[in-house]
Amino acid sequence: MKRIIANLILFISRWKVDYPTQFMIDKCVMIAAPHTSNWDLMYAVAVYWKKGIKAKFLIKDSYTKGKLGFIFTWLGALGIDRSKHTNFVDYAADLLKSSDKLVLLVPAEGTRKWVKKWKTGFYHIDSQAEVPVALGFLDYKNKVAGVGGLYYLTDNFNVDMDIIQTFYLSKTAKHPKQYNKTIY
Repeated sequence: MKRIIANLILFISRWKVDYPTQFMIDKCVMIAAPHTSNWDLMYAVAVYWKKGIKAKFLIKDSYTKGKLGFIFTWLGALGIDRSKHTNFVDYAADLLKSSDKLVLLVPAEGTRKWVKKWKTGFYHIDSQAEVPVALGFLDYKNKVAGVGGLYYLTDNFNVDMDIIQTFYLSKTAKHPKQYNKTIY
């Protein structure tokens, strides 16, 4: 059913999927960028459903509670209580370590608005979980969504972020003025 919905969304919107088989792995932290619109989630989920990937994403727990909470859970949301000072990085890394299969989608910007630099939680989650970083992307200019590569962190933050930043330079956000291509 999910695959049918995904194909319908992608067909109607005329989006293409670029998710090569060699990048489909059991466990990774997947960067979700650029992220400037609520539509981003729909296209990202459509790609995962089309490819049969069981991706999960972390979101404010208010989205996973209440009358419509089941919809976000069905989409892959894992609710996080942001009112408590919990260690989000440790929680996410433990999820990856304890799972046989988990693609954890992380919007590195942390918001749909313009930010001076990306949040580095994805980097620290990945460092602790010792899994690859998948370079997930949405390119609104070309209407392509997918994964452009797997990257294994080197423990040199500046080198790693330069490589990741270079990959995303060619991607166009839905709202380009809300996307800062200088990520750190």
